[in-house]
Amino acid sequence: MDYKSAGVDIEAGYKSVEMIKEHVKWTMRPEVLSGLGGFSGAFSMDRYKNMEHPTLVSGTDGVGTKLKLAFLMDKHDTVGIDCVAMCVNDIACAGGEPLFFLDYIACGKNIPIRISKIVKGVADGCKQAGAALIGGETAEMPGFYPEHEYDLAGFAVGIVDQKDIITGENVKDGDVLIGIASSGVHSNGFSLVRKVFEMTPEALGEYDEKLGKTLGEALLTPTKIYVKSLQAVKDAGVTIKACSHITGGGFYENVPRMLKDGSRAVIHKDRYEVPSIFRMMQEKGEIEEHMMYNTFNMGIGMVLAVDPADVMKATEAIEAAGERAFRIGEIVSGEKGVDVV
Repeated sequence: MDYKSAGVDIEAGYKSVEMIKEHVKWTMRPEVLSGLGGFSGAFSMDRYKNMEHPTLVSGTDGVGTKLKLAFLMDKHDTVGIDCVAMCVNDIACAGGEPLFFLDYIACGKNIPIRISKIVKGVADGCKQAGAALIGGETAEMPGFYPEHEYDLAGFAVGIVDQKDIITGENVKDGDVLIGIASSGVHSNGFSLVRKVFEMTPEALGEYDEKLGKTLGEALLTPTKIYVKSLQAVKDAGVTIKACSHITGGGFYENVPRMLKDGSRAVIHKDRYEVPSIFRMMQEKGEIEEHMMYNTFNMGIGMVLAVDPADVMKATEAIEAAGERAFRIGEIVSGEKGVDVV
């Protein structure tokens, strides 16, 4: 009896590490002091010692049941981007710069080529966010996960000067809400998505004219990473007063999180075009509209509040960073919450 006969292939683990090194090295930053394969990752903070009050911000999340689509389509090179996005977008929401990222993959069987594809996606996400991939863990857990399934989660650390943390405390009546377009469903609501659409390779592989791609491709489109667009707004001299990453719970759960007591957000649905994938889902699943806005991002992945005088400057900065921005609403006095009208 040995470990391999119990279902854990140590040699496959070694091979996976060697295969992912090529992807990881492209995410490195000068501050990284350790190589891949050690017991921990080291990151120098010397560059930030001139901040008045350097403050670490962190985020952790996973990809959720969107992974079920990756299994069905046997496509594993984009879910890593989702994993990074779910963590670094939250850090950027607080005004932070993501510094480094660690991933955790738990699988039923370590298949090196599949692990390499997953980590390639993680590395791609790190490059988009400007974060270094300084470590991770691949746990082979036979009997706990089916052989061809896995879970993927991550953890990111960023930094911000305390005076620059986005808190929402300075939001006032008349401030404007700018929405930055999402790439689609992102990584939330897939327990409902999988009830609405038929989850078979055939159904997911069928081309849809409205989508301009297959249903599977539309649903598996990676989550947008907003780090550079939010940084572009700050670099343009605009103060982001409040910021909300639209994840699980849609507008109704996430927008109030960026508000102070006595402030209410009003979002106008007709200020931007809702992507076809959401309309298809609503119609096919016979989902009430309030539930759609209470579950999905509906085409807006990030919402920020700025002074009315800064709207044009902020919008131009976001679009120069390669994203689409819409003036979707405003702040009014009232009970803390949001109206989607």
